[in-house]
Amino acid sequence: MRTRGALAATTVGMCVAATAGAVAAPAVAAPAAAAPSGGGEPRFLTSRELPPHPTSAWHAGRVTAGQPEALPVCAGEALPSTSVHRTFWTDLDTNAVQVTVVERDTRRAKEFAALLREKLDGCAARLEREHPDVEAKQKYYGKLNVEEGVHVYGLHTAWNWGASDANLFAVGRDGRTVTLVRWGQLGKLSDAPVSGFKATARTAVNKLY
Repeated sequence: MRTRGALAATTVGMCVAATAGAVAAPAVAAPAAAAPSGGGEPRFLTSRELPPHPTSAWHAGRVTAGQPEALPVCAGEALPSTSVHRTFWTDLDTNAVQVTVVERDTRRAKEFAALLREKLDGCAARLEREHPDVEAKQKYYGKLNVEEGVHVYGLHTAWNWGASDANLFAVGRDGRTVTLVRWGQLGKLSDAPVSGFKATARTAVNKLY
């Protein structure tokens, strides 16, 4: 069992960060910022809206301005400083993050959502190219029909020293607002709660406005 401080990122995220010489910060240590509310600002997921964990409740951090300190693997580098995020964790090896970006117009939002999808489409190949000690496989779970659409992806990574991690991603858009949701835990992609995550992704986009 890991300590809560390790739950800011999945093992794949921490391994990539460590290879680059960076250290992921705990989700609970993120600086607080006023949560967007009212005036048409996007709303965020709550802990109850994540796929249920069989043995632990989900905990939620505050809605915080800026990029998450532990960037989502592959897609994280594309997140702008105008991002707003919320992190989630359980008492075991499961964690999640939602990042939302409000663009100036719909055209820019379309382009940003397409960029995130491009990053995820090539994620496994990029990880294997940049990190010879990892075997990565990914899967596309399709597009969900909600607002302007939500695209769902899966990524499994196995490191040669024994770590095995499953991640699920969703990229969705409503008008000029784009949201990225990542769920991750130790284990195989076949054990990931894909149906539950799809429900979470639908909720995330429906709550944007």
